[in-house]
Amino acid sequence: MALSPKWWSRYGYHIFIGGLALLMIYPILWLIVSSLKPNDEIFSTAYSLIPSTLEWNNYVTGWKGFAGNTFGTFFKNSFIIVILSTIGAVCSSALVAYGFARIPYLGRGFWFGCMMMTLMLPRDVTIIPQYIMFSEFNWLQTFKPLVVPQFFGIPFFIFLIMQFIRTIPADLDEAAKIDGCSKYGIFFRIMVPLIVPALMTAAIFSFYWTWEDFIHPLLYLNEPDLYPVSLALKLFLDGESLNNWGGMFAMSTLSLVPVFIVFFVFQRYIVEGISTSGLKG
Repeated sequence: MALSPKWWSRYGYHIFIGGLALLMIYPILWLIVSSLKPNDEIFSTAYSLIPSTLEWNNYVTGWKGFAGNTFGTFFKNSFIIVILSTIGAVCSSALVAYGFARIPYLGRGFWFGCMMMTLMLPRDVTIIPQYIMFSEFNWLQTFKPLVVPQFFGIPFFIFLIMQFIRTIPADLDEAAKIDGCSKYGIFFRIMVPLIVPALMTAAIFSFYWTWEDFIHPLLYLNEPDLYPVSLALKLFLDGESLNNWGGMFAMSTLSLVPVFIVFFVFQRYIVEGISTSGLKG
């Protein structure tokens, strides 16, 4: 019996979206299943999501790490870099965004235009000048090149937070001035509580981008005891010996746990922050 157009209009959309969701999530399912396969079966049965045996030893061997450093050390390094970078990026971007959105000064439009132009610069253009600068500062083999620049504002976050601030009525600022608040008082007492969705959105994006960053740790860190997770995973691949695919997939699966936790706990802030920051009051 043919299905009616009413049935398709009600359920067809959900079936289509569900199929796309399964297609998008398949690589993650494959990664998780492969982390439980014996090393010689990972690619010989690549299309199968059912392992012949559950190889939990992949997690044990993978966690042992390299050069006397377990993956606990690599996770600790990642959290240090991510937490400090996120705090610096969000706090500094919020201050700059407040200045652009609320404080009139000479050349504000010019400096805002300069900041927006930096969004068009490919990251590859700045890598060599930054490396030379940080080398002159003697910051190589430390977390400083990965953390300190975040305390000077991120253009995308500045724009996001600034757009959110513009949705807040300026009358609140005037009322606070009448009550004797300074510009910093208005920012910390009035603005910060109101722009929490935008701040959380910036924090989540900063967490994701820093957690998955590979090229910058590769440039500035050469000691295994300083490696974050993103860089330590590469050590499982050795061109001169047998690659430990099982251990790499096991640790890759564990590296996704913080990402999933952050997303499911704070996902409502992502939607609220992005949807509201595009509006002007």
